[in-house]
Amino acid sequence: MEQNNLDIYGSEPIPWSRPLEQLKAFQAGPGTSIWLSTSSPDGRPHTAGVGAVWLDDRFYFTSGPGTRKSRNLAENPNCVLSLSLPDIDLVVEGTAARVTNEATLLRLAKVYNDQGWPASVKDGALTAEYSAPSAGPPPWYLYVLTPTVAFGVATSEPNGAMRWRFNG
Repeated sequence: MEQNNLDIYGSEPIPWSRPLEQLKAFQAGPGTSIWLSTSSPDGRPHTAGVGAVWLDDRFYFTSGPGTRKSRNLAENPNCVLSLSLPDIDLVVEGTAARVTNEATLLRLAKVYNDQGWPASVKDGALTAEYSAPSAGPPPWYLYVLTPTVAFGVATSEPNGAMRWRFNG
């Protein structure tokens, strides 16, 4: 991993382990938000809230096939997830791909269930009695975002700002 200290005030570099430990414990829900930014075919930006989980050094999130974000990802998989962790704001750039592997779908459905969303797998997607309004109607595709670069700005001491580039 390539790390660059972006702080202009002399703060020490922030190790990736700091946001990583917080990502492992993070659960989206009331009082927490994760924002997905995609690009429309005409180049206009689109940002929407998503329910995402961090697992195996990647983000997983859901979106209905007819939503703007899913249509954008079908045209251009480059995207950004942004969130506030307990003591660091994080922006993660990467590429998203639809997950169709049954074992992965079942694994993520269990993760979502453990977090309180009663998702199940049906016909290569997730379904449930309800979801976030921004997800569109069921079924919901599962996507995996593989990070390429992340930016972090600490919101408590030790302060600082960093860029982390992920290898392959």
